[in-house]
Formats: sequence, C-alpha cells, structure tokens
Amino acid sequence: MAVNTSPEAPLPVGEVSRLIGSWIDRLGAVWVEGQITQLSRRPGAGVVFLTLRDPSYDISVSVTCFRQVFDAVADVVGEGARVVVQAKPEWYAPRGQLSLRAVEIRPVGVGELLARLEQLKKALAAEGLFAAERKKRLPFLPQLVGLVCGRASAAERDVLENARHRWPAVRFEVRNVAVQGVHAVPQVVQAVKDLDAIDDVDVIIVARGGGSVEDLLPFSDEQLVRAVAACRTPVVSAIGHEPDTPLLDYVADLRASTPTDAAKKVVPDVGEEYERVRMLRDRARRCVGAFLEREERGLAHALARPVIEDPHRMIDERADHVVSLTERARRCLGHALDRADSELTHTHARVVALSPAATLKRGYAVLQKADGHVVRDPGEVAADEALRARVAEGEFSVRVDTSR
Repeated sequence: MAVNTSPEAPLPVGEVSRLIGSWIDRLGAVWVEGQITQLSRRPGAGVVFLTLRDPSYDISVSVTCFRQVFDAVADVVGEGARVVVQAKPEWYAPRGQLSLRAVEIRPVGVGELLARLEQLKKALAAEGLFAAERKKRLPFLPQLVGLVCGRASAAERDVLENARHRWPAVRFEVRNVAVQGVHAVPQVVQAVKDLDAIDDVDVIIVARGGGSVEDLLPFSDEQLVRAVAACRTPVVSAIGHEPDTPLLDYVADLRASTPTDAAKKVVPDVGEEYERVRMLRDRARRCVGAFLEREERGLAHALARPVIEDPHRMIDERADHVVSLTERARRCLGHALDRADSELTHTHARVVALSPAATLKRGYAVLQKADGHVVRDPGEVAADEALRARVAEGEFSVRVDTSR
C-alpha cells in the first residue's frame, strides 16, 4: 500500500528499507533464466555468490545459494553458462541490495536452446522479418564497407585481407565488439546502428569465427535480429562456418558461409573484373567484326547486280526501246496522215465535182432575186423584174422580158 509522506513528515531510510523488504518478502519463488558472468566459490565458505545477467540487456542481479545447491551442477556450470534458477527475491536492508536466494540451478541444454531458437525463428518469420522481398541488393562496388567483428580476431583478418586482395582500393570502417558473452548483444547492436547511421557506408558485414552453439547465441538474439531488420544499409551475415545458421543469417540481406566468403561476395575481384571486361571486349569485337563481314558480303552482292554494276545499262536499253517506239509512232502517224490526205483528196475531188461551181463552169447560171432567193420556177418572177445571174467567173444583172 502507498505510504503517506511529506517534506514535513519524511520516512527514515531504515523505515523505507524495512518497507521494501516487507514487500519483497511477500513475493514467492520464481524461475529466472540468465547467463553467469561472475562466480565466487571461496574455499570453506558455505555460500556461493553468482551474478546472473540478461544477455540482451545491460541488467544483472546477484544470486546466492548454499554450496550443496551449486555443487549439484558444478561440473557443467561455470562463468558464461546459461542457467535457469529457482530463487526467492531477498532484500538486504543494511546495504539496500536486492538479491536472489537460489534453491535449484539447472543448466540450459543445447537441445533446449535450439528449441527456443526455433520458436523465436518461427515467430520472427511470421512477422515477415525473413521475407525475401525485404532483402536489399548489395552494391556492385562498395566504396566504404562497415565491419563488425571481434578485436584482432581471425574473422577481421580474413575479411580485410581477402577484400583488399580482391580490390585494393576498398575502404573499411571497423567496429570491434565482443562477439560472445553477456556484452556481445548490446555492443553488436550498437555497432550496427552506428555504421547504419554513416551515409558513406555502402554495406555492413557482421563477422565472427566458428564456435559452439552457446558461443553463437548472441547472433540469434531477438534484439539484434530486429536491429538488423531496421537497417537501411544492406547487411551481410558471416557467422561461424558453413553448418552454423544463427537467426542473423535469416534476417540479413545476404548470408555468407564464412568471413572469407563474405569478403568475396561483398567486394569484386579486380582480376576477375579485368578478365570479364576483356572477354566482353573480345565478344563485342567479334560481334562487330561478324556484323561488318555480313554487311560487306551484302554490299558486294548488291554491287555485283547488273543494275548497280552498270546503272546506265537499263537507261540505254530503255532509250533504244523509246527510239523504236518513237519511230514506230512516227511511221504509224505518217501512214495515218497519208491515208487521211488521200481520203481528203478524193473527198475534195468529189466535192469539187459535185459542187455548184463546177456546174457553173460547164456554162450554167444561177438566177437570184434581189433578196437572194434562187429562182427555180418562171412563175416566181414578174415582168421587168431585175434579177442577178451568177456564172462561174462572176455575176451580172438581168431583167425579165415577158414580151416573148
């Protein structure tokens, strides 16, 4: 229950400590899991002191137990081991310190660890953190590579040496961290976040050499998996050897079987690239050469055709044909004109022969009245009427004489 206090009526430290102790005493025994970071077994002492730490967070708690409790597991438990402890919280009032009084300690076996990892793997996969569509492509030629690894480790040496052997100009931003133990998870997570915040870093490699299942546990931690999933920079996992598959391998954008393999996958080999460029250049030269040869053959074939070899030949042939047609047309037109002229001459002769002028030339005359009417009947004229007579060579006036 809440305690009523004020600046005028504060509680003494001892009373506060007593109240905290009474509240803690009401708590029952609990099962706690953690990693042993400190172990104190003094010869002849009946109590063993432990420090139990949460590997994912910077939180530790002191644990005490009777020697016989620890001796039951002393052969399989030591510093760095993961254990499950049944303990009751206790409050040490003189120093205001919380601790756990252990009544049973159980080591966490490999099988149990693997089962828990499998459950965590399924839960994270259900969230889509391992989905292929989330993975980012690595740059072809990274200018700056971030490397998270142990200090002076074989993994660091393998990555740096192989990468620089393949591409001497590559640069690295190295973060040395603990790669096993209680400090591994927070340090690796912080290193990944720091490198991801650097704009010049093109890809991040998290590398560690081989080890036991317990040694590689930090790279299956949920906090680290989520931190890598949130990175905007592509992340390469290079943990352990080929059979080792921590959860980091599933969330990373690329999984490398070893640190050496990571260097090979992240940095291109300058010799291989030169060889690839040479092969592509030779292939391009062959393609261009084949194209030119094909076009030259086509051009030679086209030039060998008569119309291209002697372009005026067709014109000359057509010119002779045109001349022949012109002469034929001229002959046909001449024949047509000759026939027309002959017909016209005959027609003219017939017209002349049948014309009134020809009749007049034979001595005949045509009488016309003053109005031009031709006289055909004597009854059409009156006595003493003036008429005009037309003869072959002209005309003259006549007068009708009816006295005869």
